[in-house]
Amino acid sequence: MERTSAPTLRALLERRDLRLRLVLEEDALAGDALDRPMRWVHNSDLADPTPFLADDLVLLTTGTQFDGLDAHDVDAYVARLALRGVLGLGFGSGVHRSGVPAELIEACRARGLALFEVPYDIPFIAIARAHAEAIAAQAYARRTWALETQRALAIAALRPRGLEATLSVLGRRLECWVGMYDAAGALVHEHPSGGGPDAGAAHPGAIASMASALLARGGSASRTLEHDGATHTLFTLGRTGQLRGVIAIAAVAHDPETRAVVTSVIAMAGLALEQGEQIARSRRRLRGQLLASLLSDDPALARRVLGALPPAPVLVAIADGERTAALVEWVDQQHRDAAPAPFVAESDDGVVLCLREADAGMLDELAARFEVRVGASDPAEYSAFSHAHAQALSALRRARSGVTHYRHVGTASVLSALLTDEARVVAASRLAPVRGHDAQGGDLERTLRVWLEHDAQLEQTASALGIHRHTLRTRLTQAGTLLGMDLRAFPARAELWAALQAGG
Repeated sequence: MERTSAPTLRALLERRDLRLRLVLEEDALAGDALDRPMRWVHNSDLADPTPFLADDLVLLTTGTQFDGLDAHDVDAYVARLALRGVLGLGFGSGVHRSGVPAELIEACRARGLALFEVPYDIPFIAIARAHAEAIAAQAYARRTWALETQRALAIAALRPRGLEATLSVLGRRLECWVGMYDAAGALVHEHPSGGGPDAGAAHPGAIASMASALLARGGSASRTLEHDGATHTLFTLGRTGQLRGVIAIAAVAHDPETRAVVTSVIAMAGLALEQGEQIARSRRRLRGQLLASLLSDDPALARRVLGALPPAPVLVAIADGERTAALVEWVDQQHRDAAPAPFVAESDDGVVLCLREADAGMLDELAARFEVRVGASDPAEYSAFSHAHAQALSALRRARSGVTHYRHVGTASVLSALLTDEARVVAASRLAPVRGHDAQGGDLERTLRVWLEHDAQLEQTASALGIHRHTLRTRLTQAGTLLGMDLRAFPARAELWAALQAGG
């Protein structure tokens, strides 16, 4: 970050025109007294000036208050200054006494208080004026930095990917890591890329967890996160109840100019995301209408509106899960510059994608990334888009996880395609008498399965079960009675087989 160094005692001592001399060695000083920002310069010869002093200032004195004091009294004087937070003591040599008193040097050494000598010909007001000039120079530099930064941010906002460009400029200007998380808590942009401890950022998981927590609360807020020695400030984007994301900045503290710049970026990002959401809603409606056109097996309208569609033969895929909105955004971002890009639209069945057969690998990636189920059709021409859509929907209904292609389930039996939840309930009710009997120690259900699997042949079934064929006949008769079915008839056997398949 471009900034003039904050006025410090070290900077004051380095002014050649003042010729100030540090009496104590730097190693004898407590903490960072020489490098802490110095608030002001004050002069006083009071025996106890502390009621009139503020923290982090430098006190100048001619030493008249030390007349008649012993070393113990001088030590008490220095102790009061150190306790009040005085950064340093300047002694005006030659005004009341020549040189710096030895007892004052020892007292300052004991307390670690910076002690410097002011030449006789350097008035105290010159030191105060030099410090005031340094404060003014820093304030001017900070205002200049803020104006230049605002200008750079405004220019970045006009670029094609304005929000990302703006955040990158902010990161460069602050010289720290800046990241943006979407409404789902996923990191969608960062600068510098691969932010971590080397980039001034804490562990990515810690920041993401805090971002997700803020989004879950749903209210506009900012939070400070300290982790792995790094401090971050997180800001929510959007209105309460309609949060659009979170911006995280790896910065310890901000002066007023930096806070103004960050506040403007947060406001700009929130507005950009809000406008982006309105555009996204319009885009979703348009894509829904184009999907309806494609489902009529006529791609002419979609080609006129989009300019181009993926070349046929194409795969039609349907994705279903909790993060489908993020999925659509990811597909758009991944293929922003591709021509032609995959067609993607949201529908009641899920997110519908139309893509080249060569891009089928993308389905596995998005299924893993967004934890969604995907059903994919066989390759098809646009004139058979509706049929391919039906295939994708059928594959999706059979999918358990990941990507399921229709070619893997399309050869399944007609009976398996009819296995709905309602069919399973009916089958369980139909088999209840047999299962109730088996619960008391019978084996009728297994007997029926093996019998049907052996084409209702008694000899083969009895052998497979390890029982006598007369025992098998008795079991079949008993099962038929319990089920109220004549198992000698084919329709009854077909219904029984369907019930056994559906009943699990």
